[in-house]
Amino acid sequence: MEATTEELSLAPSNAPRESETAGLVRRARAGDEAAFSLLVERHERMVLRTGKRLLGRWDLAQDAAQEAFLRLHRHLGRVDESRELGPWLYRVVVNVCRDISRQQRLELPMDFSAAEPESERDGAAALDAALARDEQRRMVQAALLTLPLKEREAIVLRDIEGLATGEVAKILGSSEGTVRSQISTGRLKIKRYLEAKKEGAR
Repeated sequence: MEATTEELSLAPSNAPRESETAGLVRRARAGDEAAFSLLVERHERMVLRTGKRLLGRWDLAQDAAQEAFLRLHRHLGRVDESRELGPWLYRVVVNVCRDISRQQRLELPMDFSAAEPESERDGAAALDAALARDEQRRMVQAALLTLPLKEREAIVLRDIEGLATGEVAKILGSSEGTVRSQISTGRLKIKRYLEAKKEGAR
């Protein structure tokens, strides 16, 4: 499973230092819109990336991000500034994506090859590297979207976002054992999907 795990270990989260985030949460809660805008700016890429992996389309990921940050703004009073904001946002994004999936009846979105927006690219060097791996990434994205939603959520949060199994379990409202089982099953399905595609290409 080494190749698949390597492919799934995509861009790491660039979350801000938590002490700084706590200060922004306090200021935003007090009505400082500039502080809230900074919270959005510093977490937007993570939220969009997670939405894209769960929904398979940038337009739906953008809708999910907008709704997630609306919920953040609406529920700032519930955010515990002594805890990391990331897990709370992941939970919100997962719930929003579930809602969108139900509304759109999305289980296998068709827009596998949609290019990422220019704002998601980090310059010429990163673009060259991304283009070199583009086909494999599309295959992995397509494989992800064949998984049942629960397995997809577990794989995205654990293997792509790099969260600990215990943290994934809390976000998904599940047990660690269930998450491990979903990840193991999902990884095997992805591996078989990629192997079948390679065989078909020969």
